[in-house]
Amino acid sequence: MNWLKRRKFQLYLFVLCLMTNVSVPVLHAQTELVYLSGTGADHRVDWDFFCSRGRNSGKWTKIPVPSCWEQEGFGGYYYGYGTGDRLSETGTYRHQFYVPAAWKGKEIRIVFEGVMTDALVKINNKIAGDVHQGAFYEFSYEISSLLQYGHNNSLEVLVKKHSDNKSVNHAERDADYWVFGGIFRPVYLQVKPKQNIDRVAIDARADGVLNAAVLFSDHVKSGKLKLELFDKNGDKLQESDHDIKGTDTRIQTRLANPSLWTAETPVLYKARFTLLGAKGQPIHSTEEKFGFRTVEIRESDGIYVNGIRVKLKGVNRHTFHPRYGRTSSKAMSIEAVNLIKDMNMNAVRMSHYPPDKHFLDVCDSLGLFVLNELAGWQRPTYDDTVGRKLIREMVIRDQNHPSIILWDNGNEGGWNNNLNEEFAKWDLQKREVIHPWEDFGKFNNYHYMDYNYLSNDGFNRRKIFMPTEFLHGLYDGGHGAGLEDFWLRMWNDPLCSGGFLWVFADEAVERSDKNGALDTYGNEAPDGIVGPYHEKEGSFYTIREVWSPVYFEKKYITPDFDGIFRIENRYHYTDLKDCRFVAEWVHCANPNQPLGEQIGFREVFSVPLQPEQKGKIQLNKPASWLNFDLLRIKAWDPTGRLIHEWSWAVKTARTKTEELLKMANQSGGSNNVNAEPNFSSGVKPLIQETDSYYGIKTRELEMRINKSNGQLIRIIKAGKEIPLGNGPVFVDNKKELESVRHLYHNDTLIIESLFKGGDFFRWIIAGQSSVIKLEAAYEPSRYSKFAGISFSYPEDQVAAAKWMGDGPYRVYKNRMKGVGFGLWEKAYNNTVTGESGYVYPEFKGYHSNLYWLRLQNKQTPDFTIYVHTDDIFLKLFTPQEPARPERAKMVYPEGDLSFLHIINGIGDKFLEPEKLGPQSNPVLFNKERLHLGKLHLSLSFDFN
Repeated sequence: MNWLKRRKFQLYLFVLCLMTNVSVPVLHAQTELVYLSGTGADHRVDWDFFCSRGRNSGKWTKIPVPSCWEQEGFGGYYYGYGTGDRLSETGTYRHQFYVPAAWKGKEIRIVFEGVMTDALVKINNKIAGDVHQGAFYEFSYEISSLLQYGHNNSLEVLVKKHSDNKSVNHAERDADYWVFGGIFRPVYLQVKPKQNIDRVAIDARADGVLNAAVLFSDHVKSGKLKLELFDKNGDKLQESDHDIKGTDTRIQTRLANPSLWTAETPVLYKARFTLLGAKGQPIHSTEEKFGFRTVEIRESDGIYVNGIRVKLKGVNRHTFHPRYGRTSSKAMSIEAVNLIKDMNMNAVRMSHYPPDKHFLDVCDSLGLFVLNELAGWQRPTYDDTVGRKLIREMVIRDQNHPSIILWDNGNEGGWNNNLNEEFAKWDLQKREVIHPWEDFGKFNNYHYMDYNYLSNDGFNRRKIFMPTEFLHGLYDGGHGAGLEDFWLRMWNDPLCSGGFLWVFADEAVERSDKNGALDTYGNEAPDGIVGPYHEKEGSFYTIREVWSPVYFEKKYITPDFDGIFRIENRYHYTDLKDCRFVAEWVHCANPNQPLGEQIGFREVFSVPLQPEQKGKIQLNKPASWLNFDLLRIKAWDPTGRLIHEWSWAVKTARTKTEELLKMANQSGGSNNVNAEPNFSSGVKPLIQETDSYYGIKTRELEMRINKSNGQLIRIIKAGKEIPLGNGPVFVDNKKELESVRHLYHNDTLIIESLFKGGDFFRWIIAGQSSVIKLEAAYEPSRYSKFAGISFSYPEDQVAAAKWMGDGPYRVYKNRMKGVGFGLWEKAYNNTVTGESGYVYPEFKGYHSNLYWLRLQNKQTPDFTIYVHTDDIFLKLFTPQEPARPERAKMVYPEGDLSFLHIINGIGDKFLEPEKLGPQSNPVLFNKERLHLGKLHLSLSFDFN
């Protein structure tokens, strides 16, 4: 090549690399990658396309590559094992690409990172190789002899959505997920010298010993290989030369005192392998990132990484996006891994197929333990021939990722036992193989066990227990609901190596045949901790707290608080001295003020506490610390990622309510209101009886109370009706009403409803106040799902709610963690978790530890409800049930606004609440044994 042609070719490569986001290659040594498609969902290239059946079929048009063709308006949709348009359509792709004359004499391969599902590839009308079967696996063809150099070349790919191989369809097409077709991952040319390094396998151990298998092209017979090691900053640490001994050469070196890779300390190194010519000149080089780490599976013991036994806090994750289907991008992978780590997870299972390469790259760099999986679902899967080929493709592509600690041979019966030994043939590290759902090898990977199963008294008590799926998160059930009970047993069981929640995100696809409407195929796919666009559901924060590596012992702040919190370091490798803690003592705004808080005292500190050790935090209490409303502690890990924030109320609900009502009285908003029923306004309320109700008038209010049951009928303030009524109603263990009476106590009117057995509620009304008080006492049933009182209030009148208590997410009895005490506000929404709306946090449902609630209304005056009683739950309207709730169905007390001592738990897809642990079960109320007497509840309604 003369000088001018060489410069033109270099300029061509430079422009081409800019267009395809590929770094400019070193011409004499490194592999050149030239993308024919785009690089992912955020960068795609149009190819010619012909669809055989369904939408937009029977004509040549354009399609972006990579993509799933259903999402681009072609073919038909169907869910794996469900009904739908099983058209078995095919797609024919055509694309022209230029090959420089300078490439002649080089080895050129065309690489497909993923095609669904069978692919027949032609270059210039000549078949490149055997039809590839298997959607989620990278494959390539050597096409040097098929190319026309210095000219345009044609590429044609015939893609069959359904494989001609039945076992491939069983493994991939009949599974529990949306099924797509198309070239859904990138396509590129790989250009190397004839003499080249084909691939490298690395096994780098915690002792610093690095073994590598370097495989060369057939044109390499002997020579020298240079190995260079670099740290994360690119600084060279070591260089060594090795003799080449055949096309599969094994070499070894050792780095003294390496920094070790773990999910907490994801330290990566780079190895550069260079093939040298007879005169020592570089002919070809390749680079691999890797980590020094040793994985051991110790029988009847656990998973050890670098000699430390680890608990996997994991989640299953599909490669999925509502718009792009299974086409992804590195930015999407970074987002997903960050969200997973934000939940304090340390592991992810690839369900149910190998992911994009960039997802594993991100797991390596940010730190997640990975279970990488051969596809398969619910039935015997790949036959021996196809299975061996796909295992080879998967392991060869992925084996150098330090994040991968285990291989999965299929899922839930989708394994071929003839293939168990195939993984080790290609994996230099010889990682062990598991069967998700099965008692196989050293593991019991049972799925969707109930809480009692955790007693481990079954038939395989000696096995390492690691459920690869548990707490199925249908809609809002599972995931965080039940996790605290489950994790208490799992964390303290030495033979439990953790587990994997099902699943990371809702698989709601934007249907291109339905104007982009989201479709989860009923209740088959809304299983996520996050929504289809990664909207955070309530369980996200519950998981973050339950799986926090900083564990706080349960604590209430009382006047005797000594500033000490007992904690536990649940990291495996990280000393808490490397984390950052901040404590904040906070004053909160009042109900009539804009939402806000004032930090009165702030303390930054560290906690020297080694991994898996228990210790204490000693805070410096500020002067007059009891005057603050809440204490908040935040913690960040060594990388600056928020671990969690915990908050505690400094005052009881009764103390705070008395304080607020006293302030309202002093400011003139309310007159002479205090916490006792015997208060006087100086002016008696007027009362007028009719046949059906008491008509009551104060200076500020007009009220009607039903004479037959004592329930509120209506309230009028300044000529405007506030539609709060039909209450209070006891929602549990309803008793026979004996009488309704009214009397004056000094200047205060009391209307009291008495029930058989001594239950009662009474209204306490002052003459000049806008505040009325309600007191209730009742005995719940022996086993209560919920207990308390309710009112009706028109949902369509509410614009927003502001409250002091736990928030902003709703809770269940078995999902109490993940919320924080403080001031919260949210606008009304009617989100059905996982099904519609996708606005989080949901407006409706149970909210814990209520101090006060201010309803912001569309037409009627706002009003505030204060709580004098500790640990009261608010039910803010009744959430709409999804269409097919199964065992995640919730039963709520009647009424719109409920104030409750007890609430119920939620189930998951496979288990009723009662099977998810103690927190999920109804409350036992035994007054004789517990000497509890009646439950008391006191509220003040402020209509000022």
